Amino acid sequence: MSTPTTRTSDLIAQETQFGAHNYHPLDVVATRGEGVFLTDVDGKQYMDFLAAYSAVNQGHNHPRIGEAMIAQIKTLALTSRAFRNDQFPPLLEKLCRLSGFDKALMMNSGAEAVETALKAMRKWGYDKKGIDYPQAEIIVADGNFHGRTTTIVGFSTDPDSTSRFGPFTPGFVIVPYGDLDAVAKAITPNTCAIFMEPIQGEGGVVIPPKGFLQGLRALADAHNCLLVLDEIQSGLGRTGKLFAFEHEGIRPDGITIGKALSGGYYPVSAFLASDAVMDVFTPGIHGSTYGGNPLACAVASAALDVLVDEDLVARTETLGAHMKARLEGMATDKVQEIRCIGLWAGVQLHPEAGGARKYCYALKDRGMLCKDTHVDTIRLAPPLVITKEQIDWAVDQLEAVLS
Repeated sequence: MSTPTTRTSDLIAQETQFGAHNYHPLDVVATRGEGVFLTDVDGKQYMDFLAAYSAVNQGHNHPRIGEAMIAQIKTLALTSRAFRNDQFPPLLEKLCRLSGFDKALMMNSGAEAVETALKAMRKWGYDKKGIDYPQAEIIVADGNFHGRTTTIVGFSTDPDSTSRFGPFTPGFVIVPYGDLDAVAKAITPNTCAIFMEPIQGEGGVVIPPKGFLQGLRALADAHNCLLVLDEIQSGLGRTGKLFAFEHEGIRPDGITIGKALSGGYYPVSAFLASDAVMDVFTPGIHGSTYGGNPLACAVASAALDVLVDEDLVARTETLGAHMKARLEGMATDKVQEIRCIGLWAGVQLHPEAGGARKYCYALKDRGMLCKDTHVDTIRLAPPLVITKEQIDWAVDQLEAVLS
């Protein structure tokens, strides 16, 4: 007897035939989103516990962001930076006043923001620190994830990311994440910057030891190098602070942001930095046709307003404490460790549990969507508009499949 086809199976077959196989998604085909929920093409509703890797912190299809996008589409979508537009300057000021940085450089994808930051770090090293060209070095961490471009994957330690894409760009020194002594030993007169995630999201929500970021700031100050942090996933409310670096009361010289800057509507990212760093850019040496386009700026401005006006950061701090307590109280012998900060958790399973992916499929069958990473970790990151009752329901499902 043949298996009956569904709209889901038809679309998966079509994708498999005509699409490159560079992802291994769960077999759910979404067609609608609202708040914390996704609905598939066969009409089943799911609670989303990935939030598009934190791009939809404000919830799926937030009406206020959507209305801003529709209004802007009707007037002007793109000029390129060859001309000025009326949406760009107000967003720059809003970003700088909200973040406390002096300048913003708008891009599109998170990887582009990282590439921008890398160029800034190196040029600062030559122009401001006086490093002999082209000897500048950037210290990075093992287990990192900063994007998929060839330069970025060249300093990844993930075999999938580096798989036969070389030769890679030199100038990166990889140290163990969370190890201040290793960072100190890696610094040389050619070190222009330390560049790390304050929390490694793709690595499975890996939280460094307390004081690590403070130690990085002290090392950067002592050796006249920059500290730049990748806040693309951790920033804009995910951890219960606007930016994860705030948990240790430091200020980096620059950060990269993206994901939730768009509210999930349109690719937009930024590199934010002090004047001393951003002043290395002069006309013609860096740019993007779509970077800072009016449509992206209107979307980003509304996305930021939602975070502030709905007090999603403080809300996340409170709900995150509840989620952590619930996760740590689960009755299961399959969990090795719970790593949780804000509404962001890595549920690390014992190897004997047989891998995280099968539990993600079991959760899908129960109406909850989350993603496995690095074989044994279930990653949880719901939209920040989730309620306490919805968190309780989700943890109940997780506990059931892990029992």
